[in-house]
Amino acid sequence: MNKVIMIGNMANDPEARTTQSGISQSTFRIAVQRRFANPQGVRETDFFTVIAWRQTADFCNRYLSKGRKVAVEGSIQNRSYDAQDGSKRYVTEIIADSVEALGSRSEEGQSRPRMDNGPTPPPAQPAPPSMNDFTEVDDDELPF
Repeated sequence: MNKVIMIGNMANDPEARTTQSGISQSTFRIAVQRRFANPQGVRETDFFTVIAWRQTADFCNRYLSKGRKVAVEGSIQNRSYDAQDGSKRYVTEIIADSVEALGSRSEEGQSRPRMDNGPTPPPAQPAPPSMNDFTEVDDDELPF
């Protein structure tokens, strides 16, 4: 299984492109802090390139900007290419299935835009019943 979920800050504004066949693409980098500090007590940051396609790319290009906190869900892809100097270069990228804007310094508390290529998430579950909502049942009345 190839699945990744990351939360980080946009390291740059999205770069919008369109393929020759008219498919939207968005490329950006996110900065993700590691969970634990190094021996010097510093939490290091890793930078990941994210590529989004179609409606997800349109969403990213419209709503995201440098510094914005985002959640990215997708898969990891490795590829290689030959550089101009003849050397072989290797690239690791995150191919986004969904991207959610988690807010920014100026938009805290406002609704969060979200775009994905998957199904709509289920509605929120109702609150669990309180102890007063239960009815006492005799064990002999149970069908099992």
